[in-house]
Amino acid sequence: MKKTLLLAPLVLFLVLVGCKKIDKLLTFNVDVTQSVTIPGYFVGAQLPPVAVTTGSAESFRNNKTSREKVKDVYLSKMVLTVTSPSGATFDFLEKIDIFINTPGANNKILLANLQTVPRGTNIITLVPTTAKLDEYLKAEKYELTVDAKLTGFNANDFTVRSDATFKVTADPL
Repeated sequence: MKKTLLLAPLVLFLVLVGCKKIDKLLTFNVDVTQSVTIPGYFVGAQLPPVAVTTGSAESFRNNKTSREKVKDVYLSKMVLTVTSPSGATFDFLEKIDIFINTPGANNKILLANLQTVPRGTNIITLVPTTAKLDEYLKAEKYELTVDAKLTGFNANDFTVRSDATFKVTADPL
């Protein structure tokens, strides 16, 4: 009986360590960065969709898998940064919703949002959707559409960079 009690924690430890190693083999991140120059804006302005090339096929290959083997894709993080002009902030923005769809498809869903944008910062972290995003990251391209509540007017162009991290779970090749 004493040997069984001593072996139980060791077996549990080995099982947990083994599962973590398998999980690491099958789970990886795909980072997608996109910069967009936005022309001067005014309240009520609607921006056209932004086309994003995923580069996911290369990420899948680098992680020894393929599109066909992908099981689950979720957005882990999305950060927006005003990169120019120098010193610009997101003070023009009250709230933001970013939607994703694949070109030519009727599959637009909320990707990430921020209901209250903090003042005085040039970097904001959005709240990601909990929806599965397999079809979007498996595609060569997807589109992002922004629905934002703006304040005021700005005649100057500015550039925003989006850094998105997708968590991918897939079977190995």
